[in-house]
Amino acid sequence: MKSEIIQVRTGGREAVTDFTGECKEFTAAASGGGDGLLHVFVPHATAGVALIELGAGSDVDLLAALNDLLPADDRWRHAHGTRGHGRSHVLPAFVAPYASIPVLQGRLALGTWQSIALIDLNVDNPDRQVRLSFLA
Repeated sequence: MKSEIIQVRTGGREAVTDFTGECKEFTAAASGGGDGLLHVFVPHATAGVALIELGAGSDVDLLAALNDLLPADDRWRHAHGTRGHGRSHVLPAFVAPYASIPVLQGRLALGTWQSIALIDLNVDNPDRQVRLSFLA
């Protein structure tokens, strides 16, 4: 297995951040043009990974849906940090902190409109790590 950690900057705002390009680069180098599996893992308690269409409004719709489901208010028992921070700790139950994507001949076997995105509601942590692992 080959593995590396990349840095993804989400900034101090709720974000859907595309890192498909970094995944493609890693996969091309790690696979040597062969088949396998790319596993993407976010080692944070307050972020997730989604395979989603980006750029057509789905990213904005996802953030709106998460805000409806997990409002940034004072209901959360986990209450340190900014207002509503506890919702960020619930997020990974809805948007898993991992994804696995097939790799065929060194290329990600994503659907036509699929991108790999980091989902982050935590405005207190603008810099994230993502572990990319390739298993032949």
